[in-house]
Amino acid sequence: MSLTYLYLMRKILFLLLLLPIFTQAQEADTPEKETKKGWSFGTVPAIAYNTDLGLLYGGLVNFYHYGDGSMYPKYRHSIYVEISRTTKGSGINRLYYDSEFLIPKVRYSADLSYLTEQALDFYGYNGYQSKYNSTWTDDGDMANYRSRLFYNYQRNVLRLLNDFSGEIPGTKLKWLAGLALMRFDVSSIDVDKLNKGKSDSDKLPSIASMPGLYERYLNWGFIPEEQKNGGNVNYLKLGAIYDTRDNEPNPMSGMFTEVDFAYAPTFIGNGDHAFSKISIIHRQYFTIVPQKLSFVYRLGFLGTLTGKSPFYYQPYAISAIMNGTVVGDGLGGAKSVRGVIRNRILADNYLYGNLETRWKFATLKLKRNTIYWALNAFYDFGQALHPSQVDISKLTSEEQKQYFDQTSDGLHTSVGGGLRTVLNQNFVVAVDYGIPLDKRDGKSGLYIGLNFLF
Repeated sequence: MSLTYLYLMRKILFLLLLLPIFTQAQEADTPEKETKKGWSFGTVPAIAYNTDLGLLYGGLVNFYHYGDGSMYPKYRHSIYVEISRTTKGSGINRLYYDSEFLIPKVRYSADLSYLTEQALDFYGYNGYQSKYNSTWTDDGDMANYRSRLFYNYQRNVLRLLNDFSGEIPGTKLKWLAGLALMRFDVSSIDVDKLNKGKSDSDKLPSIASMPGLYERYLNWGFIPEEQKNGGNVNYLKLGAIYDTRDNEPNPMSGMFTEVDFAYAPTFIGNGDHAFSKISIIHRQYFTIVPQKLSFVYRLGFLGTLTGKSPFYYQPYAISAIMNGTVVGDGLGGAKSVRGVIRNRILADNYLYGNLETRWKFATLKLKRNTIYWALNAFYDFGQALHPSQVDISKLTSEEQKQYFDQTSDGLHTSVGGGLRTVLNQNFVVAVDYGIPLDKRDGKSGLYIGLNFLF
């Protein structure tokens, strides 16, 4: 890692941690007590870093409307806009809206996004049953090198998500309903585009001379021919939520449990790919030192009930409310098992969990704004359960040896820590660093972005 790179990362961290202090808030006059009225916003240049995605640049803004201030720190309306790109070829174009007041007694969230992935991670199915060889992507080890993007393919997604929830009278439960419309376009890496302007020594090998894992799965029949270019996934969602959290962005007590059923029938544009899935996620929060120190955990399960989702939808998870741009991606990476390479665990059924302590160690009041800083330490894990069926009997013995391990998938684990800068209880700038406890899951992951993980 060069000194120039380290210097750049230090500058990025400095900006991310201090920019909220200089954010201008447009709002009505606010009394001296800790409250906010009217509109406020947090904004930073979208300068962030993710080990899996590279350096991110662009812009984002999150508007909050607090009404008369009586509900603070809860908001009446939230509007989030982001346009950004990463140095590894990803693009985010996102408009997200969230409110409990647009429709009386119903929380409504809508997400309209166009997400581009020039090089999406793909390591095969079922976790450790698919071998990962880091030397194949290391161009400093020419004896074993194949391609820096051997474990990647290209994916673009246009999605519209609509989620509704409301109270069930006489209980502490909420009902949940939703409609998702998604279009996937997938293909091999555009090597010619990526090689433009590069010296011969830095150019990627052509797909014809060195097919990646995606192309090999196509040739072996593990990805059906009719799915290789993508397609539509449109599904209906029903579920229930139990929510007693005292503060949504960073709770100090309470729990949030959701059970979601997703049904993608053929009659709403899914072709022959009908399937249904269930997602169960439980989050709980415990105060250790009031207003300062908490212990939190999350446990999740995703299972396939009927049919089989197409290859291009396999990385996606299901959740009640989406509070991050790529929270839907599979296990491994910034939003699930931090430190483990992204999408390391790809299966029809899997479980995962996160154990975390959070310590608010400093608070600053600056004019009408309140800022606090928090440290977190975590232990994350995930595992494929009933594996996706892959028939390798027709492969050569050498191919079976190089690419597959017939033992059951084990627990993928990581440990790490992070730092949060929080403006007015809602706008959260996040830094996390995770280290996997097994070299088969990569080396480490650094993530700079927004929000607590859960």
